[in-house]
Amino acid sequence: MLVKGNHNLKKYSGGILIVQLGDIGDVVLTMPTIRALRDNFPENKLFVCVREAARELIEDCQWANGVISINKQKRSTIDNIIFQFNFIYTLRKYHFDIAIELRTGTRGAIIAFLSGAACRIGRFSNDGRLWRNKFFTHLVSPANELSQYSAEHNLNIVSPFHLRIRDRLPVLIIPSKRKKMTQTILSKENIPINKPIIAIHPFSLWKYKEWKTDRFISLINHITAKYDFSIIITGSPKERLRANEMVEKCNTGVFNLAGKTSIGDLSGILQACMLFIGVDTAGLHIAAAVGISTVGLFGPSSPICWAPRGNQHSVVSRSMSCVPCRQKGCQDSEFSLCLEELTFQEVRKKVDGQIARMTI
Repeated sequence: MLVKGNHNLKKYSGGILIVQLGDIGDVVLTMPTIRALRDNFPENKLFVCVREAARELIEDCQWANGVISINKQKRSTIDNIIFQFNFIYTLRKYHFDIAIELRTGTRGAIIAFLSGAACRIGRFSNDGRLWRNKFFTHLVSPANELSQYSAEHNLNIVSPFHLRIRDRLPVLIIPSKRKKMTQTILSKENIPINKPIIAIHPFSLWKYKEWKTDRFISLINHITAKYDFSIIITGSPKERLRANEMVEKCNTGVFNLAGKTSIGDLSGILQACMLFIGVDTAGLHIAAAVGISTVGLFGPSSPICWAPRGNQHSVVSRSMSCVPCRQKGCQDSEFSLCLEELTFQEVRKKVDGQIARMTI
C-alpha cells in the first residue's frame, strides 16, 4: 500500500538507484525487482548500491548499468572523511531521479537521500524510527509479508507504481567469462567433469542455521557410496579450514572449494552442478537462481519466506510445533533445537528422493 506520494514514475527520465544493503542472498532475491525496473524504464540508467561482498552479482547482471558498493572496513579519521566524500561524489555524479531503498535500515535511507534523487521511495517505518520516513518522498507499507516469498518483499516496494512485472523468481544469467572461469577452476581442482557434481554447503554466517557437521559427513559418504557423483564443498575463505576437516573424514571424490571462488565464480560453479544441498544461506538462493535443483535444510527461518520456489526444489525441516520461530535460535540463544534434532535419516531420505526424481 502506498501511504505517501503519487503513483506516477514515468515522468522521470534520469537515473534510477536501487539500494539493497542486505546480505548476498538478499541481493539475489532482488533480481526480479531489478529486472522489473529495467523492463519498465528501458532508457534510464539503472544502478544498484550493495555491500562490497555482493558487488560481482550486480557487475554480472545484464539489467543493471552499474554498481555502487560500500564496505565497513576500518579507516583512520582522515581516510574515512575521504571515503565518505568520494562515495557522495559517486552518488551525485549519476544524477539519479529515482532512488528506491528496499529495506528498513538507516544507512540505506541516508544513501537514498544523499543521492539527490527528486523521487525517493522506501518502506514505511513504524518501529520507533519514524524520523527515517522523512528521508523519502514516497512510502510503501506492504501487508502480510510473513506469508510471502522474500523475492516478493522487494517487489512490494515497486508494485504500487503499476509497473509491469514479468518474472517474480530470481534469475542469475552467467556471463561467458564466468563459464570459462568455471572450467578453469574445475580443471585446477581435478574435479571430473564427466560425471554429475553435487554441491554441499554446510555453513552459514549464522551458526543457528547450521546442521551438525558429523551428519553432513555421513550424508556425503552416503552419496558417494551410493551414486557415481563428485561432491564439492562450498563456503567462504573463513570456512575453508572447517571444510578441510570434513573432507578428511569423507570418502574419495570429495573436493574442497570453500574460499577458492569469488561470489561471481561461485554462481558459475553451481550452475555446473546437478544438485545443491545446503542450509538456508546465500548459496541456496544462488543455486536456485542459476537453475539447478536444491535441497534446503531449514530450522528457525521460514521456508515460506526463504525456500526457493518450484517443483525442482525440496525442503527438509524438523516437525516441531515451534518451527519456524523466525528467531535467532531458541529464544534468540544462537542454538536451534530443531536443527540439533534433525536426523541424518530425514535428510538422506529427502536427498535420495530428489536424486531419484532427477535421474528417472
